[in-house]
Amino acid sequence: AVHGARNMEDYGRFLALLVSALQVGFVAVILSLVWVFHYREGLSWDGGAGEFNWHPVLIITGFVFIQGIAIIVYRLPWTWKCSKLLMKFIHAGLNTIAMILAIVSLVAVFEYHNASNIPNMYSLHSWIGLTAVIFYSLQLFFGFAVFLLPFAPVPLRRAVMPIHVYSGLTIFATVIATALMGITEKLIFALKNPAYSTSPPEATFVNCLGLLLVIFGALILWMASRPHWKRPPEENAKALLPVGGTPEGTEAESTMTDGSHADKADLRINSDAARKQNLKLDEAAQRSTM
Repeated sequence: AVHGARNMEDYGRFLALLVSALQVGFVAVILSLVWVFHYREGLSWDGGAGEFNWHPVLIITGFVFIQGIAIIVYRLPWTWKCSKLLMKFIHAGLNTIAMILAIVSLVAVFEYHNASNIPNMYSLHSWIGLTAVIFYSLQLFFGFAVFLLPFAPVPLRRAVMPIHVYSGLTIFATVIATALMGITEKLIFALKNPAYSTSPPEATFVNCLGLLLVIFGALILWMASRPHWKRPPEENAKALLPVGGTPEGTEAESTMTDGSHADKADLRINSDAARKQNLKLDEAAQRSTM
């Protein structure tokens, strides 16, 4: 009852942060398109520079913006009346879209490098970027296997949930750091006359894009890390069930730190104790009347 009656704390502040994050992320996507069309060679798929430009656009659009939305989708208060299972599918669907866009962006980079005889996987940006994609794919796979399929036991879901949340936030932060490394690396290689060190208009423009990515990441991580903005566990656990699942398993997934199972156990213990006490009082009353 306590959890069911819980209201979002500081709803106005959450809404302001959400709107700010969406605006900053959307502007970052637009600026990435302006960068490649105004300062670079646009977009194409012919092995040239236009094919490489798909890489920053798709990474910022999918791996940063869409992944950020997927992280906070559970926090949206107007979705709390929706089934938890439905929100799981939305969360997984957004992450799948981000994963597909990231893979396409990698294909574009490798094809461009091979067509231009540029070595692959020699920079720290490429090492960390490929590592982030690999771990993101593993995160997506185990998320499907543990939380969407009905075969994982409840104790496993309960144990994996904190790891799933932590690794998701870590991957998101790593992706933003890798994106900053990548756009800096691109400017250093591409800007020769005038050089990057002289702060030409393109350098200033792309540096502002990098700042927007940092702000977007900070807003998403702040909203995702506030415990009082968590989705409350649903009163009707049946609405959360996957096919073949159990109410207990679903509730274990929807709570990470609220200790709802302990609260229910305490309530059962207290109710049993009260029932026994009432029986004793009834027996005593019967003896006194006799």
